[in-house]
Amino acid sequence: MSPWVVTIGYLLKGGDHAMAGQDSTSVSPGEPGVTGDLFSPACPTRQLLDRIGDKWTSMLVKVLAEAHPGELGFAELRRRTPGVSHKMLSQTLQSLRHDGLVERRVDPVVPPRVYYSLTDLGLSLDAPLAVVRAWAEQHIRAIEEARRRPD
Repeated sequence: MSPWVVTIGYLLKGGDHAMAGQDSTSVSPGEPGVTGDLFSPACPTRQLLDRIGDKWTSMLVKVLAEAHPGELGFAELRRRTPGVSHKMLSQTLQSLRHDGLVERRVDPVVPPRVYYSLTDLGLSLDAPLAVVRAWAEQHIRAIEEARRRPD
């Protein structure tokens, strides 16, 4: 992974004068204490949050976590995720695989059977998403009331 260039602006005040400037340094994503710029579309953290915030991602992580340590076939995943189209399920699973959250196993029979399971990294995402789901359930009435009010 290529390093990021991080630019930090500063303002130092002391006595009767102040000094302003900026400094740049090169860091690698994932280093302790390194965060990205969530307002930049190129920020890897923002891209991951976009993936995690997708409704199908949160549903698939929950469904696969409930099956853990087992795996589920494509048709079973679609059955357990009402409303998802074949295309959207395929795209979401492919993105989750690309991000290292889901593993895909092909059973070499005719026709081939494909199974999906969470990686350890994917399983670690279930608890934070459960907190978001609990928040939504706790506050849904207030949100529905707000939606009924005229803008």
